[in-house]
Amino acid sequence: MTFATFTEKVLSETELREIIGFPNEAMRRKQLAALDTHCREFIALSPFLLIASINAAGEVDVSPRGDPPGFVQVLDEKTLVIPDRPGNRRIDTLSNMVQQPNVGLLFLIPGQGETLRVNGRACIIRDAAVLERSAIDGKKPLLAIAVEVDECFLHCSKSIRRAKLWEQEHRKTLPSVGQIMIDHAGFTGVTAQQLDEALKKDIPLY
Repeated sequence: MTFATFTEKVLSETELREIIGFPNEAMRRKQLAALDTHCREFIALSPFLLIASINAAGEVDVSPRGDPPGFVQVLDEKTLVIPDRPGNRRIDTLSNMVQQPNVGLLFLIPGQGETLRVNGRACIIRDAAVLERSAIDGKKPLLAIAVEVDECFLHCSKSIRRAKLWEQEHRKTLPSVGQIMIDHAGFTGVTAQQLDEALKKDIPLY
């Protein structure tokens, strides 16, 4: 199936507004140009965020970041810093930032329906003092992502409530990540259990 399959595409913002309408005054005024006290508190309590980035070719990536609450440093009302912990070394997000700095962040707090959206421009930093403040168990990251905030605002809880995201009884169980990796990548000579254990300990098997 391709986009050509669809016969009633919406192709302009004018048409979008005819269908959806316009936000009210309260929705327009909630958008801030800097991090106020409430935004800072939300970030301090958030252990998890999603970061969207885009490369020079216009290809988009969304990647998760997580650590204990407060892992994102707010340096001032316009600047925050996200540590880059060791991962799979794909560096999709970092590579995109080198090419094109615009990013979008979505902060979540477990059990909280509202989310915090932050849009701005990012750069990759190695400043020793900043990295030192991001150390966990004596291990500091090699790099961090600094974001200059252009806009920020709380997003209402409707999508979280509809998804019942934090309600335990609605959670489903997938096959283990090791099994999914074997099925996706065609790994041989290793079991799903071995892959699961390696992933828990951050041991590369391939």
